[in-house]
Amino acid sequence: MPGPLSDAGAMAEALQQARLAQAAGEVPVGAVVLGPERTVIGRGHNAREATADPTAHAEIVALREAAARLGTWRLDGTALVVTLEPCTMCAGASVLARVARLVFAADDLKAGAVGSLWDVVRDRRLNHRPEVIRGVLADEASSLLQSFFQARRGG
Repeated sequence: MPGPLSDAGAMAEALQQARLAQAAGEVPVGAVVLGPERTVIGRGHNAREATADPTAHAEIVALREAAARLGTWRLDGTALVVTLEPCTMCAGASVLARVARLVFAADDLKAGAVGSLWDVVRDRRLNHRPEVIRGVLADEASSLLQSFFQARRGG
């Protein structure tokens, strides 16, 4: 059984999930949830096209798997590690799930809700605010996204 993961090690796992999404024709975003012992308890990648589900973002898929594994929606002491800055839905879900730490790679200047466009997770009006770590393996995550969208545009 693998031991505790560093943020970079967990992001490497999330990047593997992003590659699975890309292979399935989805936007290459991946996520993992680390339990309090820093081992993976949930994995996910974008699956909106495959499932026809607008909520099937990598973060939501990973949070659902972690909650099912733990048998509770309260993910106290966990970390959500994702290759792209979460959108408002996913940032809100991390707050509602009581995630302790939110680690992400690439900023999302068009839809990011963890500091780029909005800052949902640090809104003092909410009852929970996770610690935020940004930029872990950002170049690799950004490169994966850029190559995906360049290929879609035909160049």
